[in-house]
Amino acid sequence: MATVHQWTGLEARALRVALRESVRGFAEHLGVAVNTVSKWERLLDGTRPQADSQAILDTVLARADAAATERFALLLAEQGATARRFGHAAPTVAEYETWADDLERAVVCLSRQDFGFAGALLDRWLRRVSPRDLDEKGRYLYARSLTLNGDIRRLQGTVQDLVTATSLYGDAHGMFVGLGIPRRAAQVELSLAVVAEMSGRLAYAASRYGVLAEDERLSKCDRVRARLWIGTAVAKQGHNESAIALMRAAARDFYDLAEPGEWAVSQQKLALAHRGAGNLARALSCIETARSAGRPNSPLEHVQLDTAHAHILLSDPATADEARATLDRTAATAGRHGLKHQLRSITTIRDSEEHV
Repeated sequence: MATVHQWTGLEARALRVALRESVRGFAEHLGVAVNTVSKWERLLDGTRPQADSQAILDTVLARADAAATERFALLLAEQGATARRFGHAAPTVAEYETWADDLERAVVCLSRQDFGFAGALLDRWLRRVSPRDLDEKGRYLYARSLTLNGDIRRLQGTVQDLVTATSLYGDAHGMFVGLGIPRRAAQVELSLAVVAEMSGRLAYAASRYGVLAEDERLSKCDRVRARLWIGTAVAKQGHNESAIALMRAAARDFYDLAEPGEWAVSQQKLALAHRGAGNLARALSCIETARSAGRPNSPLEHVQLDTAHAHILLSDPATADEARATLDRTAATAGRHGLKHQLRSITTIRDSEEHV
């Protein structure tokens, strides 16, 4: 849910417009004088409502519906860009706190594949500020915003999205290196390797995963994740037995690290590798293990797991009809949440069946 650390006339006007109310109607809604609202809109970020009005504005925003909340975030992004063009000052300490809060909300939105609202939260800041005008704290927040924007593009996954994600990640990586934050820089390098794999550059991706799997800048979990992803890139090149060995080792490490979600993902990837190796019984066993390990937490996880299951079921004529029905449902979910890369994968699976 959108929040404001400290209201100014700028945010108050954005809320009025987002609610599609007149100045008089907005004043009545808040229980304040019309002249008060007029003053806020005349002075914009040059005035701050009194404490009681701040609380009222918080309440009205909290009770706004999802459409109004999204309009509010978009309006703030647009107004921030205008403020920057007219030379307004860099964010204050209080605004930095709001920016950090927006980043946390964007992460939650991404976990739910709510790309529209996540993008609005990030654009509010990326359009407003220039990194050369920011101090070290501001540059860190800017680099995090670039990274999350890259994540949006990567998760949507069209060809153009992946090109844009590469550019965003590259800019973020340069900033993290300049700030002397090696862990963040390495995480971006891992995301760049994922984009390379999604773009079909499998040998390069496997090579980068291999380097990052030994990179001490990353956490143990991230290094194991990189090792698992070597297996996915290798499997896509048709080397399924080698991929299975890599994935099994990663699965054992996730088990030892007490990472049940990552362990379940490794079982899902092992299932596909076993399918590629022609061992359908083992593939079904692994996918059932992945499905029973816990309910997926996001639409993306649902789509990935169901797509993998359907791919395996499609390999057996006896379960092909069930597979097609599952793919239809999964495609609908992917389309509803803007998961274009997953839609492309589903299309590829369907096309491969037609050419068998």
